[in-house]
Formats: sequence, structure tokens, C-alpha cells
Amino acid sequence: MATSPTPLLGRAQRGAMPIADVTVKLNPIDDVVIAKQPLLPRTTLTSAEGDIAIAQMIPPGHKLAIHAISKGQPVRRYGQIIGFASQDIAAGQHIHTHNIEVHQGELDLDYAFSEGCEPVEFVPEADRKTFLGYRRADGRVGTRNYVALLASVNCSSTAVRRVADHFRDNPILDQYPNVDGVIAFPTKGGCGAHYGSDYLGMLQRTMAGMVDHPNIGGYVIVSLGCETNQPDDIIDIGHLDDGHRPQVLTIQEDGGFLKTVE
Repeated sequence: MATSPTPLLGRAQRGAMPIADVTVKLNPIDDVVIAKQPLLPRTTLTSAEGDIAIAQMIPPGHKLAIHAISKGQPVRRYGQIIGFASQDIAAGQHIHTHNIEVHQGELDLDYAFSEGCEPVEFVPEADRKTFLGYRRADGRVGTRNYVALLASVNCSSTAVRRVADHFRDNPILDQYPNVDGVIAFPTKGGCGAHYGSDYLGMLQRTMAGMVDHPNIGGYVIVSLGCETNQPDDIIDIGHLDDGHRPQVLTIQEDGGFLKTVE
């Protein structure tokens, strides 16, 4: 039986509804809220500050006034002035280019950088929540502790899968209770790309980010040997050499597929 797809931005409804359910207020001093879904005329938005009647259709992502704004008065969003009312605006009206304007050259801005910054009040150390994790040398903390096998090319992906499968449910891991497992990162790329291309650079940064992760305690890069995506480039582009060069196994130099896996 065919079903109709769920609307991406929500279904428009009439009647009374809490303003916080259907709009977003980005800053406490804003004059507007942002519609999360289509708002139909005669819809009433309820709040502790008073009810607001929607005057006309408000598309999702658009602004509506939450109180009356007189012509010439500033309109604030994000806590900042985004323009001035070009006409009187009533609460519930759509705010857009038809009723807000900025006259270039007439507005003198004082940006007052960081003036609104307030110090963060941290929870006292004795009251802070903690969790069991793995603190890495660079200060990051992982919630898992995996050993990873990164294939630099499709041709070495079968090898990393074979090694990871060997350690799945293997009792040898009982000797290493702090290791959560051995995981493989295979790929379908790594060759057939132009050396120095944007595609190859993006692939290398992505691969580096996968193993340079706080949930990875250690890793090995497995290479075929002749691929475009050379392990040295992954290491250099990903800044993986932090004084200890990652280990690389190369199938064409280490005796072939079976010996590399062993």
C-alpha cells in the first residue's frame, strides 16, 4: 500500500499552539522568532508573555514579529540589529524585505566586540560528572579503545577485513581487557585517481581522520604498494607523524597477501 511521504518541514496546522513548539527564538532580546513549520493565518501562538495571532502565511525558516514594532524602530535577530522597520509592524506579522530595510550610509555601527561576553560559571569540581574513558596523549578522551587497520586502497581492503575477522570473538583478546576489538577500515578508492587531485586529498584527509580519533588506541596502515594513495602521503597530509611514524605493511614488499595477513 502506497504511503504519502512525511513533509520535510512539518505540516501546517491551525488553532492554538505553544509558541516554543513551532518557532525558535535565537536570543532573549530578539524582536522576532523563526518559524519551524508553515504557520497559517488565524493560528494563535500561546506563551506566558501573551498570545500572538498569525496575520498571514509564515513560511518555515522565516521571521515573525512577537510584538509591535513602530516604523523606523530597529529589528533584532541573534540579539543584533538586522534592519529597521519600513512601516508599522504588528505582532504576528511576517517580517521580510517588504517591511524591513537598512539605508546604507545612515547606520553608524559600534560593533563592541565581546562586550556581551559573560564568564562561564563552571560546575564545582566535586559536583562534576565523570565517565570511564581513555585519555590520549594529546588530551583528548575516548570512550572506546580499538586497534584499527586502515586500507590505503581497494586492493588491500580484503587483507584488513581478513585480519579483523581473525580477531572477532578470538579468546586472545581476553589477555587485553582494555582493548575493545580490532576493526577494519576498508575502502573502494585509493587508485585510479590523479596524484595531487582534490579528490585524492579529500580521501587522504578522511582516512587520517578515521584513525586519528580518540576511540582508536593504535592502528596499522595496510598498502598494496603501487597505488596512487600512498601511505606516506596519508601520514603527511593528515599530520599523523607525531614523533612516532605509524606502522605500514605493504603487500608487494612483505611477501604477498597471505604473509602480510599473517
